[in-house]
Amino acid sequence: AYSGGINFFDTSRSKPESEKRLGAALHGIRQNVLLATKTASQSVHEIRHDLDQSLDALECDYVDLFQLENPLVVPEKNGNDGIYNELLRMKDKGVIRHIGLATTDYEIARKAVGTGLYETVQFPFSMISPDSVSAIVELCAEKDVGFIAMQPLNGGIVSDISLGLGFFQQYDNAVPVWGIHTQDELQQILYFNNHPPVIDDDFKKEIDR
Repeated sequence: AYSGGINFFDTSRSKPESEKRLGAALHGIRQNVLLATKTASQSVHEIRHDLDQSLDALECDYVDLFQLENPLVVPEKNGNDGIYNELLRMKDKGVIRHIGLATTDYEIARKAVGTGLYETVQFPFSMISPDSVSAIVELCAEKDVGFIAMQPLNGGIVSDISLGLGFFQQYDNAVPVWGIHTQDELQQILYFNNHPPVIDDDFKKEIDR
């Protein structure tokens, strides 16, 4: 993937074996990639512990993007839970470089964008998502928030990678994380990334179909 031009890798503390394998795979090239992980913890103490564990598993001393994963509420600056202020402290220390939020809850995603506190929001988005999700992507563009699209093939429901990848060409601020499972999927994604489909009327009709 790295040799083919992919330079953004996203994992999670909730998948410790994934972090460990990714850390080993990125040995020697860590400085050339953007590395993201997440914490599902809901308290300052647990978040600190998760980050320490993630850094150890990933074999590095910082992550480019640290995301809150499926929080029950959107932590805000000077909030009673202290979570967002702790993220700022981590950022000041240099152990995280950017703050994001990952969720499958529509209202949580919209609120996170609206706060202006999160540099990225990760939410399920694909060519068969409803228009309401496209509205979040567009809101992110308005607010200068990066949008990370989880499940860009909708868990395998979209089987045509050319269509699935071409769909994202119309969103400059949306980065799909493919969740690649096989070497064949990787080769297809790399190929169509380097040879993107032409977005013409026939392409749009095929998406509609």
